Amino acid sequence: MAKLTEFDQNVLERIKEQIELDKDKPELGNVDLQKAIELLKEVGAILLDVRPPAKVKGENAEEADIPDAYYTPYPEFTDYIDLLPDDKTTPIIVACLKGWFANRVKGYLECLGYENVYVFGGNIEDWITAHKAHSK
Repeated sequence: MAKLTEFDQNVLERIKEQIELDKDKPELGNVDLQKAIELLKEVGAILLDVRPPAKVKGENAEEADIPDAYYTPYPEFTDYIDLLPDDKTTPIIVACLKGWFANRVKGYLECLGYENVYVFGGNIEDWITAHKAHSK
């Protein structure tokens, strides 16, 4: 069995803490469109569209003027750390096309100490389409 370094032990403890926080969230932090919009409008969440540039067809969530949305493409995610809120209890919704990149970023944010990270369980393109239709 592998020996864990002190650093590894600290990371493992943080992961355990985040799993406990996720247990208190409905669907372990996976949200549908209605819940995601509620988090944005009523709780002050931010939305991160993390699709890689090659996966963006048309506008990203920020360009589509979804309130409090930022485009933080997965391959360059660490370049956008300054967009993250200082308050690590601020809800953050992470979205992409199928959840693959969003789930990775959720894990990174949780390792950084963010406590209220959610993954949008749908396709961000559908959210953008719904937002545009509702904005007209």
